[in-house]
Order: sequence, then C-alpha cells, then structure tokens
Amino acid sequence: MELKRLRYFIAVAEELHFGRAAARLDMAQPPLSRQISQLEKEIGALLFDRSRSQIRLTQAGQLLLERTREVFANLDSIFSEVRRIGSGSEGRLRIAFVGSSTHGILPNLIKSYRSHYADVDLVLSAMNNAELKRALIQREIDIAIARPSIKDDEVKSEFLHQEPLILALPDNSPFNAQAVPKLADLSNETFILYPHNPRPSFADYVLKICDEAGLDAVRTVMAMDYQTAIGLVSVGVGVSLVPESVSTTQRAGVSYRKYSGPNPGTTLSVNYRLDNRSPQLRNFLDIARRYARASAIKRREP
Repeated sequence: MELKRLRYFIAVAEELHFGRAAARLDMAQPPLSRQISQLEKEIGALLFDRSRSQIRLTQAGQLLLERTREVFANLDSIFSEVRRIGSGSEGRLRIAFVGSSTHGILPNLIKSYRSHYADVDLVLSAMNNAELKRALIQREIDIAIARPSIKDDEVKSEFLHQEPLILALPDNSPFNAQAVPKLADLSNETFILYPHNPRPSFADYVLKICDEAGLDAVRTVMAMDYQTAIGLVSVGVGVSLVPESVSTTQRAGVSYRKYSGPNPGTTLSVNYRLDNRSPQLRNFLDIARRYARASAIKRREP
C-alpha cells in the first residue's frame, strides 16, 4: 500500500468532499476518486458512505482515519529525529583521551561541544596511546585525543595544542629554593616515568630530554600513568617531567616548577579514522580546529 493513498484518504476524510479534497491536494477529482476506490479494494472495507448530497465516514473509515493520523505523526517524529542525527544535532560521539589532557584544553573543548550539541550523547573514557590506537582502529571510539599523535595509515591526526614541560617536585625538595632549577642539576634524582608499557612512549621521550640535558644513567621508577607518577612524587619517591597544564590542579605534597634545559614541549592531537564521515565527528572537528588555531596564536604571542 502506498503512503500517498493514505494521505489522499486523510484529505477526503477531513473535507468529506471529493472536490474540496482534490483542490487541497492540487489534483483532479476523478484520479482522486480512483485512488480512494483502489484503497478500499486493497483494504477490503468500505471507507465512505457515498450519496449525492454528501459523503460520510463508515466505522471502518473512522478507525482508519484515527490510525493513519497516528502513523503520520509517528513518521514525522521519526523523520525529524533522523534529520537531527543526520545533521549531528543528536546521536552519539565516543571520545577517548590520554589522562593528562583533562588538565588542559580538553575540558573546555568538551564544554564547548556540549553547549552547541547538547542532545548528542557523549561517551568519554581515558586510555593510553596504545589503547587509543587499538580502539580507533577497531571502531570502538570515534575520536582519540593523543599525546603526541597516533600513526597509522587508517588514521588522520590533527594538531590540537602544544605546551611546555615542567618539573613536578616533592614539596620538600631543595630545588624548590631555586627560581628556575636546572635540569642538568637533577643527576642524583630519581625520575618517575610513565607509562610503564607499551614502549616506546612518553617515558622514552622524557629520557631523551634528560640525555640532551647531559644526565647520564638516570635512575628511574616506572608508573602506569601520569596520575600515579604525581602520586609517587607527592610521597617523595622522585621527580617527574609533566605537561604544564597538569600544574593547574594542585596536589598535596607536589610543587611544579619551570626548569632550565631542553624543553621541546608536548603536543596534543585529535585523531580519527579516515573513513569516518559522521556529522557528529565533523562538528567536533570544527570546534577542535578553532581551539587549535587559538592555541597556535597564543603560542606566538610574546
């Protein structure tokens, strides 16, 4: 049964006049009469009592009118919902991120996206870079906020934010007395690195910086993630190099200091599958790119 016949039926049932219904539908009356007759034949019930003076709905016609109105109301609701999902105004977006990003640009990015697309269901989770790559390739997430980026032929990586590294020191460290501690002077300190695995990772990045600073045979303690590393710093196990944004959240027993020495900084990136064409992803990328441009401008400011 064609939906257009049901729409024709509703027009006739509401007008109770074939001429007026035909005018409303912008069609001739004879084709409309044939369509209604065909509908009655398909259903197997008389829908109208016809007379020369007027037509009336039969009981079957009255029931069909009620039900078809419900059907079209539901269809309108379905089409509206589909359009909103198709435009990215509704639906779901799965975002995973490295834990350290929660202290920097990511919270503002998420807030901005929510303010624009409040009806999109955001699924958020923290992962290390290896987990981010696996989840992205396996299509378990839509977006990976990685540090520094994810390398894979199926993945597109875009710059998001860059920031310097700083020292995380126990609050009783003698280096807190120095205005700007020298990284080269920390040769007797234990460096807390993360993550423990897989390698290479941010830990190896920090070891390279230590090597450039002239620190040989650095003593190390491996931690699962930056939060564990900061916890170990707080109890005096050692020192750590962390993104500057980590210092925005104070931790008892830890002080954060800028240092003198090699500091290539650290970069956050937005990563997504090349074949992901979802409007939810596209809308998030639009906002992320604006933040990335603002971040780049801020870095160039004196």
